Amino acid sequence: MKDIGLVGVSFSGKSTLFTALTRAGSHGGQANVAVVPVPDPRLAILTEMERSRKTVAAQVRFIDVPGGVSSAQGVAKLREVEALGVVIRCFGADADPVEELATVRGDLLLADLSVVDSALHKAEKRAKGKPSGEVAGLQAAHVALEAETPLRDARLEPDVISELRGIAPLTLKPEVVVANLEEGAEVPASLADPGAVGVFASIEAETAEMDPDEARALLEEFGVQEPGLEKVIAACYRALDLITFLTTGEDETRAWEVRRGATAPEAAGVIHTDLQRGFIRAEVIGYDELVAAGSMDAAKAAGKIRVEGKEYVVREGDILHVRFAV
Repeated sequence: MKDIGLVGVSFSGKSTLFTALTRAGSHGGQANVAVVPVPDPRLAILTEMERSRKTVAAQVRFIDVPGGVSSAQGVAKLREVEALGVVIRCFGADADPVEELATVRGDLLLADLSVVDSALHKAEKRAKGKPSGEVAGLQAAHVALEAETPLRDARLEPDVISELRGIAPLTLKPEVVVANLEEGAEVPASLADPGAVGVFASIEAETAEMDPDEARALLEEFGVQEPGLEKVIAACYRALDLITFLTTGEDETRAWEVRRGATAPEAAGVIHTDLQRGFIRAEVIGYDELVAAGSMDAAKAAGKIRVEGKEYVVREGDILHVRFAV
């Protein structure tokens, strides 16, 4: 499960977006946290096909912190998440999305500069004037932040990035810009962020307590073809470089998340560490191939199941059955 922290200036509609995405109410003065299943229509099809007794979606946890980057509590909470959803107000005559995005990013840079400076001071004391890789890395991070460069864009050495993860800089985390739109609007071209997604937070929040099918029908009447949750999660998966693989059978059909480029043993480890440790092989078929075959038994009979070893790189939509011995 990945944690996504929502951040934005006052009146950006951050808490309204939280309600729209999670269908959970938000409460002022405290952190709002909700776990939501990742929408994936493939699960229902596989469940029916294999007559699975249980269906389990992948999950994402959204966190809306009061005060955000302007409060110590907010910064501490945001340092725990894997990615940031930067909420930008794109409604109202006085909206200035470009300036608002610059303000949020500036606040994130300042928060990181503070924590890096503190870490650098402590590292210099430990080094006592001697050459230190830790000090050099923190100095490089300081220089980047002073130049208003987010650490994820600073081209730091891998070992420096690894060291920085210990202090969890906010600008090292992947970022997704979420444009909070009014009815009929589109993501402003002025944001100049190809990864930005638009959500009609106010409209979707109003459907939070409705039956999901009724909510979707009402949103379509407003011209909302793709719910905000689906768009935001898809953008976060892209930012985190995640893909989904699946397992299916009589007991359970389930979606799993894994980093793009992961090998079969690494994917097996997501299911259980024993599977990675004792990995022998993986029986693999693509989702579309399985659906075309009609069932796992039919796919096996037709010779559609591939046997892959430890070097196999898992692809989006792969269905895996792991053979292992411990």
